[in-house]
Amino acid sequence: MTTRTAPEEMDIFRDTLLRILDKEVAPYFETWEKTGLVPRELWATLGAAGVLCVDMPEQYGSAAAGFDVAQMICEEISRRGYGGLASGYNIHANIVAPYILHLGNDEQRAAWLPGMIRGETIGCIGMTEPGCGSDLAALKTSAVRDGDEYVINGSKTFITNGINSDLAIVAAKTEPTAGAKGVSLFLVDATLPGFSKGKQIQKIGQHSSDTAELFFDDLRIPASALLGKEGMGFVYLMQELCRERLGCAVQAVGQAQGALDITLDYVQARKAFGQSIAGFQNTRFKLAQVRTDIEVCRAYVEKCIDRYLAGSMSAEDAAIVKLSATEMQCQVVNECLQLFGGYGYTAEYPISRFYVDARIQTIYGGTSEIMKEVIARSLLGK
Repeated sequence: MTTRTAPEEMDIFRDTLLRILDKEVAPYFETWEKTGLVPRELWATLGAAGVLCVDMPEQYGSAAAGFDVAQMICEEISRRGYGGLASGYNIHANIVAPYILHLGNDEQRAAWLPGMIRGETIGCIGMTEPGCGSDLAALKTSAVRDGDEYVINGSKTFITNGINSDLAIVAAKTEPTAGAKGVSLFLVDATLPGFSKGKQIQKIGQHSSDTAELFFDDLRIPASALLGKEGMGFVYLMQELCRERLGCAVQAVGQAQGALDITLDYVQARKAFGQSIAGFQNTRFKLAQVRTDIEVCRAYVEKCIDRYLAGSMSAEDAAIVKLSATEMQCQVVNECLQLFGGYGYTAEYPISRFYVDARIQTIYGGTSEIMKEVIARSLLGK
């Protein structure tokens, strides 16, 4: 779908999602934050309701909705303060599934997409490695061809959905001396011998987003698990990063709006010096600036969604929208927490979760510094 979804159709998806969030997430989210894991059952619930991978083709069991519906779902989950769930959802539905759709062959799509849409198969993507960070050309994980198989050795870190994952898209070097041109992508079944998951990584925020290390020890996969063409992995990653970075921006706008929503309630209820905090000019000016910052970013996010639908979104667009929206998110949530005073620093008040969940947004999917480099190169031609 290359045009915007009709408002009435968008409302149907939104209402369905919000009912699920109220019934299946809100009562349990605090527990998931403590255990550091969204239960597999929730993925199946989301799949049964038709809100997983909504913009995949109908032939695989999807609702075949628009790309803008997929982004709305991520924004609404974020707005409700479920940052860990939003990140897991974004990886599964907005990154892994599109990789398979765009790069996979008919057999690969048929093998993996139906399970992902039903929530029976949970996806992750293995790019980042220890000591490698954003430098994808310096990957150490290797994939060596051996007859009708590839043998993978190496490790990945900071992998969202790593613990729950059934499927991992793994970036590995098939030609060690070729730099970026030696990277290939593979669809790896997490149940295969030689695939292991390290202990869950403890983070300062997004606790319910399970994050793990992945290890590959002489892992043998069929040659048919190659995603796309050998040696084209870096090119594919660059192509698909537009959607990933736009997804980060959508999360940023949603979470910033959610932080503003609960702050508005608080400042009108909280009294100080004989009046509500909302009566002080400082509070009013802070809120006015926050609202303005959110709306300006939202406008550019919407513009980028239109460009993505039209097939004209560039790497520069993606860098600008991620940089501006995630930096805005961190600033907005900081200002909102300040208005809560001491209560904002307690785990009892949800603004504190918005605060810690926001910090990773300027790091994953490409740091703010990398985004600036991408933008500068587009301006200066080098």
